[in-house]
Amino acid sequence: MKRIFARLYAPLFWGGFIGAALVLSGVATLWLLPLFLLALLLSFAAEHYLPYESNWNHPAGDRRRDILHALVNETLNAVGLLALPGLVALLAIDGAWPSGWPLWLQLLLAIFIADAGVSLMHYASHRLPWLWRLHAVHHSVERLYGFNGLMKHPLHQLLEASAGLLPLVLLGIPSNVAVLLAFAIAIQLLLQHSNVDMRLGPLRWIFAWAPLHRFHHMKYGRAGDVNFGLFFNLWDWLLGTAFYTEDYRIREGDLGIGSRADFPRDYVAQIVDPFTAVRLGKEPTVPEGLRR
Repeated sequence: MKRIFARLYAPLFWGGFIGAALVLSGVATLWLLPLFLLALLLSFAAEHYLPYESNWNHPAGDRRRDILHALVNETLNAVGLLALPGLVALLAIDGAWPSGWPLWLQLLLAIFIADAGVSLMHYASHRLPWLWRLHAVHHSVERLYGFNGLMKHPLHQLLEASAGLLPLVLLGIPSNVAVLLAFAIAIQLLLQHSNVDMRLGPLRWIFAWAPLHRFHHMKYGRAGDVNFGLFFNLWDWLLGTAFYTEDYRIREGDLGIGSRADFPRDYVAQIVDPFTAVRLGKEPTVPEGLRR
């Protein structure tokens, strides 16, 4: 039974909740909030039923901090969605958005465009030091579970969201499609950072879900500069940063920022950290199974 669950969990979770959102959005977008809460509860339940790393299910003094990150960043997302109609009215190219397409196809287009912008901004955040200082907050996590996909410095969240949303604003994305896109990103982040021991099979070549994204959170310096995609692995194939191996199973102690073992854990300290002077320690040695 668990073997079947491992193979079906990710595609059914992704397709089921995004499909339900498409249906419910025709009734009222307010239904998307309880739908996301249901997805969050199911994500936690699945992580306890079939954990990839059992210890990652237990808080390590980070629960309050992670909740604060989620509340702040989701509030910023909501403010952005409220401001969207005004931005579209000011900036959009008239008639550029294919509003005659079926809603599911408009959402797929929005996902594809946002995926390109966010993935490339993510890649830049590992190349430009000032962006990395903001992005490092997200990489400081030492356990991966669905909720910490929302653990980001709010300024970096703003930059990533702008990279993904600005092309859509210029195209004149309708508000209902933007709301569905925000929901789809939240579902994707739950799967991308999930502690479920999922088995993707051939889907690992397409979707940027947890079995690939765990390698991105390795603490071994440049070894973790892989798998930048938000939704899909397309940009990683083009950038040459796609990576997956079954020769190494990531465990407790493999995650975080190796050169900053003393990275602050408190919420306020993490918000301030990008603007303070830091001293880097020695990078840990890359395990044999991860060397390329």
